This record gives sequence, structure tokens and C-alpha cells, in this order.
Amino acid sequence: MNSLTLILAVLVIFALGYRFYGGFLSKLYELDPSRDTPAHTRSDGVDFVPARNWWVLFGHHFSSICGAGPIVGPVLACAYWGWGVSLVWVVVGVVWMGAVSDFSALVISIRSKGESISNISGAEISPRARMAFAIFLWISLILVIAVFAIFAAKTFIQEPDAVVPSVGLIPTALLIGWLLYSKKMADVPATLIGLVILGVLLYLGTVFELRMPSAGAESSIAFFNAQNNWILLLLAYCFIASVVPVQKLLQPRDYMASFILFALIGIGVASVVVVHPVIRQPGYRGFTPADWPEAGPLWPMLFVTIACGAISGFHALVSSGTTCKQLSSEGHACRIGYGGMLVEALVAVLVIISVTAGLTHTELTGFLGKGGPIAAFGHGYGAISEWLLGGYGRSFAILALNAFILTTLDTATRITRYITAELFGIKNIYLAALIAVSASGLLALSGSWTLLWPAFGAANQLIAGITLLVASCWLLNRGRNFKVTLIPSLLMLVTTVAAFGWQIAGAVGRRSPAGDWNPDWAIAVIEAVLIVIAAVILAEAVQVFRGGRSKIATSTYGGGNSDV
Repeated sequence: MNSLTLILAVLVIFALGYRFYGGFLSKLYELDPSRDTPAHTRSDGVDFVPARNWWVLFGHHFSSICGAGPIVGPVLACAYWGWGVSLVWVVVGVVWMGAVSDFSALVISIRSKGESISNISGAEISPRARMAFAIFLWISLILVIAVFAIFAAKTFIQEPDAVVPSVGLIPTALLIGWLLYSKKMADVPATLIGLVILGVLLYLGTVFELRMPSAGAESSIAFFNAQNNWILLLLAYCFIASVVPVQKLLQPRDYMASFILFALIGIGVASVVVVHPVIRQPGYRGFTPADWPEAGPLWPMLFVTIACGAISGFHALVSSGTTCKQLSSEGHACRIGYGGMLVEALVAVLVIISVTAGLTHTELTGFLGKGGPIAAFGHGYGAISEWLLGGYGRSFAILALNAFILTTLDTATRITRYITAELFGIKNIYLAALIAVSASGLLALSGSWTLLWPAFGAANQLIAGITLLVASCWLLNRGRNFKVTLIPSLLMLVTTVAAFGWQIAGAVGRRSPAGDWNPDWAIAVIEAVLIVIAAVILAEAVQVFRGGRSKIATSTYGGGNSDV
């Protein structure tokens, strides 16, 4: 199969999806650029801060949602079930479900005074649903932070040349934030300064490879190995980033990181156009892959293995957590909410092409067994981009991936801080952030990504299903067409609950390499609790649909506002 044909078809589908379905949703939600957004009405200089322009906010939003998910998930799915079924799910899922979820969460949040999606569920469904959803989100976000902290730590260890540019981006972001907001410098010169510094950092990374020291095995403090040391430092950074005013660090850091990500996409698309490598792997490898029985059946496991790229609940948390508090005009909601998700799906498509055209299936499985999905993607991307980047394609791909992961980490911690404060009634932002970071750290330091990723994937997709359910109730309560969100919501709810059931059975029946029974009770219990919570939320939503409410919900949780 020629990869050029695939990429052109995908670009056409995405363009049509944005033009027509995105336009349809904009009319459904009655976007009005003249309506004030929470960034203006609740401006506080810390969380509610209008972005300088929509492009800066797009950079923050895209960098935050595009973590390791659209890379790790597609790599695994291609190895397990084949590139064809993976590609179909990404393309169909993003246009019909994923972009709808992101866009809906953003709009109903800005119409609800910038409240989180869990608080909105209290107004649109019931207070009980709000409490259940908040608990669900808190547990899921702890999984997100733990998984991505492990990924970032492993990347720094495997690719020490990524340390200098990744760490150096933090003071660079502080400088750019100061230039944009304190010195009122124009966007173009401030951006150019940041890009020059970023280029220098990329070069210095190849000259100075920083490696984390670790205690020897004979030491009494052997716990402090390289991976754990990086995890602790990353979580310390996340704590700081989650309490610093958004325009000083989070927004400019994500904005500058977005240029790395856009370069990755641009070079990837150009490579396919120029080289148009032939895909060398099967499009379909069977409903349950014989060589990867632990992967499980195609349904439901494919749809949670590709945890991002097609649809992601975490994106809804970004939309209703940080992006909604910085959106300066409703006129920008579609391009950021719907368009941002389409660009992430394009990343997933490039990953599929990279690991199936740049690698044979034997090579792909070999990398998964040694370096994991990150190494597989790096080598695949390096192979198709060699015409332009020479031998630096792999290193550039790894650096871009690390930019994905770090931006997701700091945004996820900030959102967890919000939900911790809402859930436990904590007013002190430092205490809320400390609780979020500590809980994530305990899980990250005691877990493995191979154990946490399946739980994260299913929880992430279930959040997306619940988000679409909340959006359906929001539309119903205003007498609008709610089927566009309800149908994909029900599909995701059924699929993810089935995936949880399969994973619970696997966790309980887990065996050690020696054949001894070695159940993973922690994962089994977490997933069982999440199923129960989801069932409570669904039961509460059923009451809304039975009542057929058409009036605007009013509640102290943020549902009542000027949206009429």
C-alpha cells in the first residue's frame, strides 16, 4: 500500500470533517463571538487569563492534549491487530467522536463560567452525578500523571540528548511569558526569540548528554535509581507549574513546544509526499493476535489501546480545565476544540505510517520487546525522514515525543489541582497541588507502564463517553439535537466497560513467569471502582432523559448562566 495515497485521503477527510461537521456543531451550539467568555468575565491573573491570540492558545491546547497517547497506542495497535483497522478507527473516530467530545466540552464549559466538566454534570444531570464524576476524574488523572511521568523518565534515560532542550524550555517559556505579558512585546519578535533559543537548546542537547546518576544496587538507598530520580524531579516541576500563573509558564511553554510538534508533523507529511514509502506490514492480523494473546480481542481492546488520536477523555479535561479559562472569543472554539483534535489524529496517522512503512513487522516487534513503543516510533520516523534529517530523524522524533509528554504532565497536574480543590473543598492551591502530586508519585514509583497503560486507556475512553453523555444532557436541557453526542457516548460506554471487564479478568488471573498465580489486585480494584462510578453516572443521566427536560438547568455547580 502506498503511504502517499493514505495521507492524501486522510487530509481530505479531515478537511471535509472540519468544514462541514465542525460547522454543523458550531451552529448547534450557537457560537457567538460577541458573547463574553470566562477569560474576561472571571479574569484573575492566575487561571482565567485571555490568551494574546487564538494561535497561542491553540499551541497550549494542542501541546497539552497531544501526549504519548497518539504515539504509544497506534504503535501497539499496529503490532497487535494491523495498520488498516487502526487507521480506520483513528479517522472515523476522530471526526465523529473525538473532535466532537473536545469541542463540546470546551463550549459547555465556557457557557458554564469556566467550570470543569464534572461540576457541569451536577447542573445538567444531578449533584450525585457530579460527585461520582469528580471521583472518577480524580482517579483517572492520577493514572495519567503516573503513566506520563514514567514515560518521561524512561525517555530521559534512553535519550539523554533530549534532556537539555526539554529542561531548557522551562526558563525559555518564562522569558517568553515575560516578554508577551509584562513587556507587551509583539507576538512575532517574541516568538522568533523563543525559536532561536530553542534551536540553540536542540544543538546543545547533542553536545551535552545529561545522564541521571543512580545509587548502586549495594547501596541502602538503591530506591533512588535513575528512573525514580527523574520521576521525583518531574513531579516537583509539575507541582510548581500547576500553581504558577498560567500566562507565566504553562501557556508560553506549551506555545513554544507546539512549534516542535508542528515541525514533526510537517516533516512527516513532507516525507510521505517526497518518499511515499510503501507500507510493509499487514493491514489486519486477526481478531485476537496469535503472537500477542495478552493484547486481547480487537473489540473492545483496540478502541482503548489507541487511547488518543481517535477519542480521548483527557482532552475534555483540558478543554474544560485550562483552555476554557483562556479562550478570548467563542469564534475560536471550533478551530481550537474540533481542529486541535484533528491535528492530533494526523499525528496518530503519521505514527501508523512511520512504524509500518519505516519498519517491518519483525523489526517493530523487536523494538517493542527492547526499547518499547517510543523506540519503535523513533526508528520508524527516522527511516522515512532520512532524506531530509539524515541520521537525526530518530533523535528529533524522540525529542518531540518528550515535548508531548511534558506538556501533558504539567497540564494534567494543574487540572488535577482544580478537581482536588472541588472534590475535597480545599481552598489552598498549594495543598491541592501537593495532594495531586503525592498521589501520582506513589503510583508512578510503585508501578510499571505496562501495567498502568491498559487501565489508563480504558479510564481515558470512559471519561470521553461520560463527557459526551454530559453534553447530551446539556443539549437536551436546551431543547437541541442531542443525538449527535448521545450515540457516540453510548458506543464508548459499552466498549470501555467491556474492556474493563476483560482487563479485570486478566489482572485477577495473572500468572508469574514461573506459572504461579500472581494477581494484580490494585489494577483490578481500581477498574472495578471506575465501572461502579460510571454506572452511577449513567443511572442519573437516564433519569434526565426519562424526564425529557427542556428548560435550562440552574445550579450552584455552574449550569445556570447566560447561555440562552
